[in-house]
This record gives sequence, structure tokens and C-alpha cells, in this order.
Amino acid sequence: MKEQLESIRVNALAEIESANSLAQLDEIRVRYAGKKGEVTSILKQMGKLSAQERPVMGALANEVRANIEEKLSEKIAAINAEMLEKQLKDEEIDITLPGKELEMGKRHPLQLVLDEFKEIFLGMGFEVVDGPEVEYDNYNFTMLNMPESHPSRDTQDTFYITENILLRTQTTPMEVRTMLNQKPPIRVIVPGRVYRADEIDATHSPLFHQIEGLVVEEGLTFADLKGTLEAFVKKMFGEDTKVRFRPHHFAYTEPSAEMDMTCFKCGGKGCSMCKGEGWIEILGCGVTNPVVLETCGIDSTKYTGFAFGMGLERLTMMKYNIDDLRLLYENDMRFLSQF
Repeated sequence: MKEQLESIRVNALAEIESANSLAQLDEIRVRYAGKKGEVTSILKQMGKLSAQERPVMGALANEVRANIEEKLSEKIAAINAEMLEKQLKDEEIDITLPGKELEMGKRHPLQLVLDEFKEIFLGMGFEVVDGPEVEYDNYNFTMLNMPESHPSRDTQDTFYITENILLRTQTTPMEVRTMLNQKPPIRVIVPGRVYRADEIDATHSPLFHQIEGLVVEEGLTFADLKGTLEAFVKKMFGEDTKVRFRPHHFAYTEPSAEMDMTCFKCGGKGCSMCKGEGWIEILGCGVTNPVVLETCGIDSTKYTGFAFGMGLERLTMMKYNIDDLRLLYENDMRFLSQF
């Protein structure tokens, strides 16, 4: 039995010395010093020894086990030190090397134009208001003088969630909410995302941005509307820009109009951009329908209002001479880096 224990000691120490991984060391520990290892197997045979031999063999077995465990600890420490040294070397940073230049982010062209738009109207005394994109049918249509039979309610144009809840098709509902919660004078602009069931192409998208404007005060006329919008266009596109108004129809304004501006590319002479007409449609507008004012609890005999609305994408495309709406959403850095 003594010879067996000495053989176990020699073999175990030799294997530990030649091991080069923690997994190998753990395997050696289990095989020699584990609960079912070779040293334990020898101890189970102690019952065959005489009373005088048992203490001697027990002490030797414990000594062998201790030698193995001590050598294992030393080898594990050595391997861990080697691994740490390698890790530190791999992670070593040469602080004398030049740093990587980080590309600075820029504002999106839509945001650039929106910021300029806000700046212009804030300078005219307007406030910016925001509202929910998931809207009630009542605010999106009914209170804007659009009955259930109105074409704008057609499910081909509108994303309905339930029978009376939808994704807003315009930011005009916030005009209603503002008039319900605020007494005149009112002077607000409402930018935000809107949704319509359109196919994606160069000029259409199911998600786009609108900017609505509303003014409600005493003594307003169509002339105030024209003056406000003309001042906006000149600040946005240049003092030489001219505008014209054409009669149109909107359910929540009466009278209503569409406003054109001289083509920014040819200056009104006629080109491919304006299809030779010299004019480009930019927005819809009109005097707020008295029915809408009364519905919102505003006395239409005392107050009048005007409203206007335009697409932010259209403004941006005109501002930067962009001919495809999809460029604004594709996140192509070759395009975005130009701004």
C-alpha cells in the first residue's frame, strides 16, 4: 500500500507539472484527490491493515493528498498569472497613437426646415403645440365640418384602428383641441407626423409630416392671412419670391384657397420643375369656417380666424431642390452628409 501511495504521488506531481490548462488540472484533481480518486480508493482499503499500520498509512495518504493539492494550487496560480499577463498584453493601449476622428452628426434636412419654419412663426408671435398621433374620429373629422359621408373618411385614405379611433390624417385636430381648451386670442402652429394609406413613390408616403397654423382673434380678414403667408414665404425662400392665391374648397375654411409661389428654380420664368408654369403649389389655407368656431365654443359673431396647412417634406424638397421624397427616409449618408 505504501508503494501504491508513492506511485500515486509521483504520477500526480508529474502530470501536474506538464499540464498547461485549468481544465487539465481539474481533471487531475478529480482523478487523484477527488472523492472517488485514487487516494480515496487506497484509504478504503485501510480496514485490511493491522491496528499498528493504519495510523502510518493514514498519515502517508494524507501527506500524498496534501502534496497533490499544494502542487495543484501552485500550478493554477502560475497558469492564472500567465493568462492575466497575456490579457493585459492583448489589451495594451499605445496612448501615443493618434485617436480616431469621429464623424459629427448633423440635423436631418426635415429638421433644418422645421426649425427655420418655427423660427419664422415664433417671431410672429405664434406658439408651437403638439398632440396625439392616435386620434379620435370626432377631432380628426366631425368637429372639422366633415360628416360621415365626406370622402376623407374613406378607409382607402385613413388608417382606422377602431370604428372611431384612427391614425390622424392631418395635424388639424390639434386646432380643435386648442380652441376647446384656450380662449381667443389664439395663434399656434402644429407640426407633427400624419398617416394616410398612400403607396410609396417619389412624391407620396404613408407617413409624412404636416405643419398646420391657426389664428383666432377679433377683426381678422383674408388679408391678414395673405400677409402672414407672404411674409413667411419671403423669409423662407427669399425676398424676391412672389405668391398667388387660387380659390379652392376645404370643409373647415370658407372662403378657401391654395397658395402658389414663384418657382424657386427658374424664378417664375418656367422650367421642368414647375412644368413651364412658373408657379409651384405650396399650401392650402382659408378663413376658419364659422361652423367650426361655434362647434368649439367660440362666438363666430365676435371672433374670426384663419388657418393654413402644408407638408414639411414638400417644403424641404422645394428648399433644397430634392426631386424624390424617398431620399428623406432612406438614411443614405451620401445624401444626408450634404446638409
